[in-house]
Amino acid sequence: MADEDEPVDEEAMLAEWEAMAEEGEADAENSGDDEQMAAEWEAMADSDASEEEDEDGPSSGRVLDQDEIDSLLGFDGDADAGEMTGIHALINSALVSYERLPMLDIIFDRMVRMMSTSLRNFTSDNIEVSLDNITSVRFGDYLNSIPLPAMLGVFRAEEWDNYGLMTIDSSLIYSIVDVLLGGRRGTAAMRIEGRPYTTIEQTLVERMISVVLKDMCGAFEPLSPVNFTFDRLETNPRFATIARPPNAAVLIKLRVDMEDRGGRLEVLFPYATLEPVRELLLQRFMGEKFGRDTIWETHLATELWRADVDLSAIMDEVSMSLGDVMNFEVGQTILFNKTPKDEVVLKCGDVPMVSGAIGRSGQHVAVMVRHTADRLAIEDENMAGVS
Repeated sequence: MADEDEPVDEEAMLAEWEAMAEEGEADAENSGDDEQMAAEWEAMADSDASEEEDEDGPSSGRVLDQDEIDSLLGFDGDADAGEMTGIHALINSALVSYERLPMLDIIFDRMVRMMSTSLRNFTSDNIEVSLDNITSVRFGDYLNSIPLPAMLGVFRAEEWDNYGLMTIDSSLIYSIVDVLLGGRRGTAAMRIEGRPYTTIEQTLVERMISVVLKDMCGAFEPLSPVNFTFDRLETNPRFATIARPPNAAVLIKLRVDMEDRGGRLEVLFPYATLEPVRELLLQRFMGEKFGRDTIWETHLATELWRADVDLSAIMDEVSMSLGDVMNFEVGQTILFNKTPKDEVVLKCGDVPMVSGAIGRSGQHVAVMVRHTADRLAIEDENMAGVS
């Protein structure tokens, strides 16, 4: 039976091998189709990437235009002049804001009113002075931003032992010279470029600076008396350096108008100059006292004088060892070095108050005061010096 079955098995095995071979060829054909499809998809992706590169640049990132770069650095021209953004704001974030010294607003408002009157008397003309703003700047940046030609007056605050800077632009210089030398009203001041200022022009500007400094002394007087004295006049900002370039300073911008003429006057104080009066400039109004109430202080002082205190009359004091004190017995006598004529000290706690002679008033023991606490303190000092 086995010999008859073997040919049948071989035929069945050959049939199975043929079927397996046909399945392998089909799988190979299918795998070839999959590889072809993957290659087509990869080609399509490469074509899309090339199109994106042609439109927006490299696929790794988009290139910023000039406006976006300026905005990032903080040099955007559309932003307000008083606001800084971007990296520029980050660099200047170390500056101390002038708003931390609120008393400066009050002082220079007072100075503006005084200058309006004094400059009218100085020029015999109708002059209006206005305060534009008060800002914080770096000293080096301010010197680089001064529009030339200009005159820079260096003045000294004697009580503060430091310097300040006053800048007068060319428009105000020519307007003051024109007014003081009898120029006709209603005509704009002439501005001659390309020549240095004459001695007459410098002398007239020095006189105006002296008037302004006097008014500034009067403006600071209610807060802290200070004398501002004129030191020198410079036309080159490099020669008017009174602080290091990175140092912070307070810049006060004033506008002087004389009908259709005028210009700008700027006063600059380095923070080092204002440091002696910094505590006073932190006040929000003149005469402010931090944490103090005079009404409460007066009431407290009045009630303290009415307070009841206990006094102890000290007849005499003897120093003894602890062993002697522990060996005290009933009936033992302790000797003191006082006589009936010696004075008795009255103490409030450990503080000696008065001393006097002991006596009797009716049924009570009394002390006639002879010396006060001040006299007792002097005597204690003398005894300490002798010992």
